[in-house]
Amino acid sequence: MKQEFTISLFTEDHIGILGQITIILTRRQINIDSFTASESAVKGVYLLTIVVKTTSEMIQKVARQMEKLVDVLKVFVHTSDQIIYQEIALFKVTTNALMSGNIIDNIVRAHHARILEVSPEYIVIEKTGHKAEISELLTQLEPYGVLQFAKSGRVAITKQVKELNSYLKEMDEANRYKPETIEVIN
Repeated sequence: MKQEFTISLFTEDHIGILGQITIILTRRQINIDSFTASESAVKGVYLLTIVVKTTSEMIQKVARQMEKLVDVLKVFVHTSDQIIYQEIALFKVTTNALMSGNIIDNIVRAHHARILEVSPEYIVIEKTGHKAEISELLTQLEPYGVLQFAKSGRVAITKQVKELNSYLKEMDEANRYKPETIEVIN
């Protein structure tokens, strides 16, 4: 049975990694529902957060395949209950809606959103939350004239205690104690 998974992929900053990841998912006919890239807490290491819907067996295969990529340091797969996550959305609504009493203000307050900018032509509203909350706000704003709507991908952190720093130290220590092999060319 398909379910939603969040892949947290830690990588070095090299060109082409996104293409390689896309190929892995495309070959298995897995669509990307959300994608976000950012710096991580470790200098020089970047975090790619990818949300997909697939089976448990397939996500494990995909994660193993991704970890084989040269630039990938570590891949973690989580279900929604194992992470804390948010998305951010911006809504541009006509200012005429503001003139119709305090309706927009009530909607903004009820959805724990905030007004970022007010101009004679439009109002920009920001909402941070889960996909369903953002969709609900969009539905309520549409009758008042939504001019533009933009939403980010998922930003997530894990509930687990062991972080990437620990994994990187373990990997470094494991590599430190491996005897190096030197190839001799005649």
